[in-house]
Amino acid sequence: MRIYGNRQLKTVPGQRTRPTAARVREALFNIWGDRIAHSRWLDLCAGNGSMGAEALCRGANQVVGIEQYGKACKIIEQNWQQVATPGQTHKVLKGDVLVTIKKLAGQQFDWIYFDPPYDNSYLYLPVLKAIASLKLVTPEGAIAVEHNPRLWQAKEVPGLEIYRTKSYGNTTLSFYAVQ
Repeated sequence: MRIYGNRQLKTVPGQRTRPTAARVREALFNIWGDRIAHSRWLDLCAGNGSMGAEALCRGANQVVGIEQYGKACKIIEQNWQQVATPGQTHKVLKGDVLVTIKKLAGQQFDWIYFDPPYDNSYLYLPVLKAIASLKLVTPEGAIAVEHNPRLWQAKEVPGLEIYRTKSYGNTTLSFYAVQ
């Protein structure tokens, strides 16, 4: 897998993680553009860490990821260490996203990317509600939720509003902002 600047990333062997498709990743970073520089990025259900690595390559100051699969956490750390520059910080929290997200209480992020396994559609609403109740996204920031529109449809969440939806084949990005 390659990201911004033609950098090669390690991937988790097998089908346990599903990396975000290159065209979806490129579209997201085109939408959020140069606002990634000097920002704080949160990567939920981080997989192999490609989205966080891309954010680091584009100048994010801080990247935090949550991933449940232990082998993936090690690969994420390696990938982020490989692309980070001095002054950038990054860490991966291992655990279930619904439990581990609570450890972030009191922190805020400019950009949150949430891409759970599509067959875990039960995660979408509880995680979005947790983001809103914990006030994890800054008022100027946003949340991008990757999903298969046949398995889950974006829904309003108290404290958050859907402001944009873009589809790329079988993948949809739904964008939320603070109300």
